[in-house]
Amino acid sequence: MRGPKRRPSDSEPALSKTMPPAHPFDFDAYGNDGDDKLHEECGVFGVLGVTDASNFVALGLHALQHRGQEAGGIVCHHPEYGFNSAHRFGYVRDSFTSQTLMQTLPGPLAIGHVRYSTAGSKGAVIRDVQPFFGEFSMGGAAIAHNGNITNAIALRRELIERGSIFQSSSDSECIIHLMARSLQQNIPERMEDALRRVEGAFSVVAMTRSKLIGVRDPLGVRPLVLGRVGDGWVLSSETCGLDIIGAEFIREVEPGEMVVIDEKNGLESRFPFRKQSPRFCIFEHVYFSRPDSIIGGRSVYETRRQIGVELAREAPQDADLVCPVPDSGTPAAIGFAHESGIPYGMGIIRNQYMGRTFIEPTESIRNMGVRLKLNVNRALIRGKRVILVDDSVVRGTTSRKIKEMILDAGAKEVHFRIASPPTAWPCFYGVDTPQRDKLLAATMTEEEMRQHLAVDSLKFISLDGLYRAAGEAQGRNANCPQYCDACFSGEYPVAPSDMIEKGFQLKAAE
Repeated sequence: MRGPKRRPSDSEPALSKTMPPAHPFDFDAYGNDGDDKLHEECGVFGVLGVTDASNFVALGLHALQHRGQEAGGIVCHHPEYGFNSAHRFGYVRDSFTSQTLMQTLPGPLAIGHVRYSTAGSKGAVIRDVQPFFGEFSMGGAAIAHNGNITNAIALRRELIERGSIFQSSSDSECIIHLMARSLQQNIPERMEDALRRVEGAFSVVAMTRSKLIGVRDPLGVRPLVLGRVGDGWVLSSETCGLDIIGAEFIREVEPGEMVVIDEKNGLESRFPFRKQSPRFCIFEHVYFSRPDSIIGGRSVYETRRQIGVELAREAPQDADLVCPVPDSGTPAAIGFAHESGIPYGMGIIRNQYMGRTFIEPTESIRNMGVRLKLNVNRALIRGKRVILVDDSVVRGTTSRKIKEMILDAGAKEVHFRIASPPTAWPCFYGVDTPQRDKLLAATMTEEEMRQHLAVDSLKFISLDGLYRAAGEAQGRNANCPQYCDACFSGEYPVAPSDMIEKGFQLKAAE
């Protein structure tokens, strides 16, 4: 697989071979402790038909930074200079603002990607950073993938046995090699051919020399939206990516749909996969997507506020104050307070400038991570019975530290209300999830979790309540769930064949 061509004047500095070690005090875009939250693994963005498309892509990736903060990449095409690329570790704002760098990425067509690594792969190398590029007999193509291929190990084994040479450890590279082995006559058809072999979840943004391509898997697990900016076209993981460049939202790419766009012929829609009932990831509503994005015609913020309303109805509690665990618990806390009639207050204040700490960790300060990003509003908390609203509990480590901070500030009682059901199963569709035995809800009952966290009460929203908040008035259809909720229910819409081969035990049929 040959890499993109470089402009003769390209003065881009040499790329580092490996990623710096992960810092013990890393936080996500919401300010949450990276060790105790689920993370989306990536976001994708593409633009066709504008001057200096890579600048638009950099802005779009900045808006999608919450979906991946480890690294980012951009590939572009210029009629004279051909394909060019840049891949960097770190934030988009730090990596893709250099005028010198952006001058090496010219042309009217570009795609980009931001990523987290999967669990346990923090020693990533730059070649793992997408988009990936391949040179075919009919020209070059680049792809950026959001999701996870659940049969990647089997595909990789087969491809290597047939002579493929992989350049990365990413499951997404399988798509490029499957395209290379396809006998179809053009790149979109080769992509269709390749993706029919793939199992799992994928939203793909790809490009050729003249085309911008977007594809969602048949279940539509991961999001992808379509927009217009002037005479150009945009593909983005979320609508907030359209907003930052002033693009008009057109529609969502449908589950199982491939859109092929070029400046001459406009947009062509194809449906290359067998039609299935959609199973969009419900955790996008709970946490992953930005609150100012729109999903399925519904505001993410409004859904999260309604989760708080449902939670207050299901798990009322006599208390003096409702406080969010900022920032991801804020909309649900507002809804809870409004429905319960209990005053809402910012009992916890987040340091807006928290990133990687400037303090080198030593044993004496190793447990200060939460205090570096959050501080209790003591004057408000003292003497109060406090309800803390958070989006989820994964390992419980951050929840315990926050509870201790609230009690240290003089609270009389601490009650947790969680804006999602217990997370008891790992996700295999593009979310960085701990192994099942590391998930608190996989090994403890709700009462055991309450005792472990040492709080006065602990209640989670029910799965039906979550569905109602997301707009399903009758709750969850147990025979044909409207969303992918495997992390809560253990019901996987696509069998995780690679993990089953490794010994993962699926939930026993009831």
